[in-house]
Amino acid sequence: MAQDKRALDQHISQYIKATKQLKRGDYALDLPHSPDDQIGRLGAALLDLAHSLETHHRELQELDQITSHINAGLLLDDILGNVYRDFRDVIPYNRIGFSLIEEQGRTVCARWAKSDQPVIKLTQGYCAPLAGSSLETIITTGEPRILNDLVDYLRQKPESESTSMVVAEGMRSSLTCPLIANGVPVGFMFFSSTRPHIYADAHVNTFKRIAGQLSVIAEKGRLVSELATQKAAIEAQNKELHRLNEIKNAFLGMAAHDLRSPIGYIQTVTHLLMGSTIELSAAERKKLLQDANRQTDHMLTLLDELLDVTQIEAGKLELALEPVDLGSFLGDAIDRHGKMATPKGSTVLLKEIPAGTAAADPHRLRQVIDNLISNAIKFSPPGSTVRVSAQRMPSGWRINVQDEGPGVTPSDRGRLFQDFARLSARPTGGEKSTGLGLAITRRVVEAHNGQIGVDSEPGHGANFWFTLPDQAPR
Repeated sequence: MAQDKRALDQHISQYIKATKQLKRGDYALDLPHSPDDQIGRLGAALLDLAHSLETHHRELQELDQITSHINAGLLLDDILGNVYRDFRDVIPYNRIGFSLIEEQGRTVCARWAKSDQPVIKLTQGYCAPLAGSSLETIITTGEPRILNDLVDYLRQKPESESTSMVVAEGMRSSLTCPLIANGVPVGFMFFSSTRPHIYADAHVNTFKRIAGQLSVIAEKGRLVSELATQKAAIEAQNKELHRLNEIKNAFLGMAAHDLRSPIGYIQTVTHLLMGSTIELSAAERKKLLQDANRQTDHMLTLLDELLDVTQIEAGKLELALEPVDLGSFLGDAIDRHGKMATPKGSTVLLKEIPAGTAAADPHRLRQVIDNLISNAIKFSPPGSTVRVSAQRMPSGWRINVQDEGPGVTPSDRGRLFQDFARLSARPTGGEKSTGLGLAITRRVVEAHNGQIGVDSEPGHGANFWFTLPDQAPR
């Protein structure tokens, strides 16, 4: 009896030592677990407990390591990419989807998805009401949901558009996990597999162990992504404000430079005409008045173009589209500019135009064609010919204005159609140029959903062209 008592005391001492080992996190126990009596069964139970605790501890370490890797991402897409990469060791899946609860809890919107399958149908932008959906139950209970046969589930709920899409992707089972950060529902994580009956309660328990961490991590990524988006928007706005400020400064510079000279000339002319000390002949007076009138025309043109640019920059360019007969419209333009070209001995010709109409604002279209033809006359040598034509395109028209001027150099080409662009070519008859005409023309053409460009080789003239739709956009 004394020997049995000593053996019992020795075993109990070993078991007490073993429990202290387990408390320290040391799971390598060396315990007697025989004979098959109460003492032996106690030893076996302690060894089983050590194995279970070690397994649980290892799983927790793995999950902590995974969440550390996931949390290393900053933006939401980076974080979700890390989830897709690292979770395979703990939850099986072929696809992971992520959705956010938006509109003050009324809507669930797909935000991100990644799959190893060739087609993803349920992608960013898909939204559905939360109220009355199966997701509402999940977010209310806070418990993940397993659907181990999506095909059967779709037969029972054929109205489920989201299930229909993931089944079409080849998914056959899913684990839907709510994301609740600091007590507030923020969204869902969807794990899906191409194999039916793949998910078990163990996967739910695994997710629930790290649900709080993953929810906070995902919410952090969402907030950082929103801040990044807002930062980009602010930077773009600042860039636009800087551009507008440069335009404003250019306006002021142009007003100071291009308006000062003609105003000064007109002032000089008025002093001469009003003065009595200098005798002027009728011809001299007429010449002074003609020059003053040209300076006035230049100032009015400059002011009109400045007002046009400011109106367009403010987003106030409104078009009154209607069918425009191009043959008649271009014919009128040729008549106007033919008279203007006469003093330079130049000619403006119109090639035969196919029958048909374009969808355009007649007033703004006249502004475009007048600018291109007047430029062609202005920059071509005296006695040259400007040719205007129009071609039928598959979905509209291309209008061409071809001149015999110096052409466009490669360095000038990049600055064409920009505000205040002063190019290397100069008007051949001393005409004035503000550098705004082509910039306004480009904006008007683009407002018509058209394009504008130039085909040119230095020394061989230039063909300025633009396109117009034949029908107004619906």
